[in-house]
Amino acid sequence: MIETLAQEAAKHWGGESPRLIRNRENAVFEITLPTGPAALRLHRMGYQSDAAIWSELWWCAALAAEGVAVPAALPNLRGDLLVTLSNGRKASVISWVKGEALGIAGEPFDLPLPVLLDRHRALGRLVAEFHVATAQLTLPEAFTRPRWDIPGLVGEAPFWGRFWEHPEATPDQRATLIRARAFLRERLTDHALIAPIVPIHADVLRENVLVNDHSLSLIDFDDSGWGFALYDLGTVLSQNLYEPAYPEIRDALMEGYGTSDRAMVEIFTLARTCASVGWTMPRLAPGDPVHPRHLARACMWAETMFALYG
Repeated sequence: MIETLAQEAAKHWGGESPRLIRNRENAVFEITLPTGPAALRLHRMGYQSDAAIWSELWWCAALAAEGVAVPAALPNLRGDLLVTLSNGRKASVISWVKGEALGIAGEPFDLPLPVLLDRHRALGRLVAEFHVATAQLTLPEAFTRPRWDIPGLVGEAPFWGRFWEHPEATPDQRATLIRARAFLRERLTDHALIAPIVPIHADVLRENVLVNDHSLSLIDFDDSGWGFALYDLGTVLSQNLYEPAYPEIRDALMEGYGTSDRAMVEIFTLARTCASVGWTMPRLAPGDPVHPRHLARACMWAETMFALYG
């Protein structure tokens, strides 16, 4: 069924030979256009509105036009960025980005430390470049994306769910997550006095950073939205908390980005680990081994943050 939809979608761009790459939040296919390879996305139904998907596509096209290393959205044969397929699912096509993922979630890095740190400095620079370029854009009136602001992270209805109510959390874990929510609300409220809410990627994970020789590219803006800029660094670090070289990775990333606010970067790391607990609830089956891992990580980092900045 998914391959049939991909063939239907590819025709809107004059494409052919769809090859499935991954089928997670979105189904992503490599297709061949007259101009070369491209990535076809079949968007998950019910997650983002048409307006939100269009906004993401407009944003990526504008950033790519400014020279930022992100995939550009490609219009179809009629000049549209987004099409509706026969079953109601939405499809879009973006330019093909060469490279291998920076890493794999849950697997320790297998790189010499100098290379690992150089790549995280480069990633910090790329995130900074993306933020600066975004700030210089004039967003269209129709621009709309999810919110990773204080309500979106720790409000009554966070975007990825009420993480402190995870059904597989132990009583002690639930208590820690409730405390983490209050801790985050207080720290983010203070941070909001000096930091604006801006468009952010919100999902700068290893698999969304492609390495091509000595250059990096940032892909998959599906979860992008309005939030605090340092949340993007927190997302990077959330996958590195068990790395032996975590302090060096953190410092290299911050150096590349150009910030010295270690406390807020690590507090946003906590925000991301908590959000990820919420992410698992509607997506993974009960008993999935990811549940206890995400719960343990969030609670471990919460206790670390309480000790350092509580």
